[in-house]
Amino acid sequence: MYRRSPHIVAYWADGDLVFHNFATGIRASGTALTIGLLDYFDTWRPALPLLERSALSPSTLHGALRKLVGCSLLQVSGARPRPQELAMEQWASWNPAAGFFHFSTKDLPFEAGEAHALGFLWRRLETLPVPASTKAYPHHPSVALPALPAPDGFARVLLARRTWRRFGRQPLPLAALSTLLKLTFGAQKHIDLGAVGKAMLRTSPSAGARNPLEAYVVVRRVSDLPPGVYHYAPVDHRLVRIRKSSRATIERHLPGQAWYGNASVLVVITAVFARTVWKYPSARAYRDVLLEAGHFCQTFCLVATALRLAPFCSAALADSVIERDLGLDGVTESVIYACGAGPRPAGVEWAPWPPGGRRR
Repeated sequence: MYRRSPHIVAYWADGDLVFHNFATGIRASGTALTIGLLDYFDTWRPALPLLERSALSPSTLHGALRKLVGCSLLQVSGARPRPQELAMEQWASWNPAAGFFHFSTKDLPFEAGEAHALGFLWRRLETLPVPASTKAYPHHPSVALPALPAPDGFARVLLARRTWRRFGRQPLPLAALSTLLKLTFGAQKHIDLGAVGKAMLRTSPSAGARNPLEAYVVVRRVSDLPPGVYHYAPVDHRLVRIRKSSRATIERHLPGQAWYGNASVLVVITAVFARTVWKYPSARAYRDVLLEAGHFCQTFCLVATALRLAPFCSAALADSVIERDLGLDGVTESVIYACGAGPRPAGVEWAPWPPGGRRR
């Protein structure tokens, strides 16, 4: 008995018809025969009736079926299901739109580094100009807005927020880490939503108060706290150590960005998607998860700025490496974003690049 995998998207690429199983990450080119076989096995069916009435030889059909099973386009009864495809059932109402985007954009080659990226941009400039950074309506009426008053404390924090790539050598105070986690990821209060139960409220918005995000803290140098990877418990405001770590862990998690290896902490933001899917079965809700991660990361950077720390954020992640290190399956819970911080280097107001790291 065979059945078509429910996680296939087909598209043309460089003249080939590509069948992409976004649950397993396997891509394979195909033909009209591939289309016919996948269409026939839209549900569990035996191969014998097809073999009996097909103009193709049994050996040809058997060979095609073996190839389709091998590249995960067909499932075969009695075989152990692939873990990714089992876990993907939680994405059922979001697929294929959200699942294809999320899983086909994981594990990009960020380890090529900044020099490689800059070379790409210089070559791109030769054929494609940089798009304008803003829009303008020069022939429409406009209104000049009043000048801002002198910045208060909050405005000064907003204006001071920058991405840092150099950090001081001293340990990050444990009290500072506690403040960062509590004001970014910690539960501030709970509200009763009746039949849905109690919902946790935090300093950043969450669609439907579903709170899909989790925070894992890679501790490198924090006073009175052993290095390791910790899970942050937002209700109890506690760190639970789940494994040891080192500077190499941060550098492995943020490939091609070695300067972040000197940070005191890295906070990996993951999403437990079922929490959002439960209330919002439309694939559009996947946007909410991404937007929420952005809200939390900006809050983290603002809190760190208010504490006179050096914050940063990055979406250039070694997705599968991080998920293995955290013990996640990468499907029901997957890494989304990362932020981190350390003390500011002495005598520096802003250090966007390490010494010698300035771009041409």
